[in-house]
Amino acid sequence: MTISPEQRELDGLRDLDPQAIGAVYDRYYRDVYCYVRYRLGDENAAEDISSDVFVRLLEASQRGRGPQTNLKSWLLGTASHILTDHIRRSYRCPTESLSENALDPLALPVDELERRERDRSLQDAMKQLTPEQQHVLALRFGEGYSLEETAAILKKNVNAVKSLQFRALASLQRGIGEVSP
Repeated sequence: MTISPEQRELDGLRDLDPQAIGAVYDRYYRDVYCYVRYRLGDENAAEDISSDVFVRLLEASQRGRGPQTNLKSWLLGTASHILTDHIRRSYRCPTESLSENALDPLALPVDELERRERDRSLQDAMKQLTPEQQHVLALRFGEGYSLEETAAILKKNVNAVKSLQFRALASLQRGIGEVSP
């Protein structure tokens, strides 16, 4: 009987094998980071949240409550929960930070202003979506997952994912349309 690479990773996590932990981090960190970055739009917060996901993975593995089958789904689900908590906290204590690469030195001031306005409009419209809608869009368009993969992660059938994605895109389009004619 052949053991899959994911099953070896899960076994290594349960045994708290440092080599397996490093391999899991190397294999999945980028996926988790890209997912969070797509949903949040903040590189620094995405790094913090992504790191927190792996800390929680280790803590859960130590207590014997880590993932049993689908490691990637567990990581993205945990990222979604942490992200939701982060967004709730930011509503209570709003802050605005400047990105390190906020200015494009080659762009004309008018072009730069239009780009910033488009980015702000999109972020504002994304915030109006439900967390589940944001999750679907991040998986489908941020991560590039297929409908089947997204359905497996969300534990929904493909038609439910299609419907959720359709409603999310329609809401996003309305939100952007209301912000910028």
